[in-house]
Amino acid sequence: MTSNTGLIAGLLLLIGAFVYTFWPENSFAAQRQKTQLDYLLERKEQLYENLRDLNFEYRAGKYPEEDFEAQRASLETETAQLLAEIERLQQA
Repeated sequence: MTSNTGLIAGLLLLIGAFVYTFWPENSFAAQRQKTQLDYLLERKEQLYENLRDLNFEYRAGKYPEEDFEAQRASLETETAQLLAEIERLQQA
């Protein structure tokens, strides 16, 4: 390989890496903005996961019953409020 061929190959690789890095679809600014509904749906999934984890840990004996009941009631209340807000936004 001659020095010119190596230089051309290196420049092509550099240009390719530059284009890949700064192409508009890769930019965070080009991503769609999340709506409040998107955030609420993500929070709903987190709450459901927290409830599943809480039930698992309670069955594993990591929580006394009164702590489990208080924690579960708190998570269920927050989930109910969140679902009502999601319902309201979806109807609007």
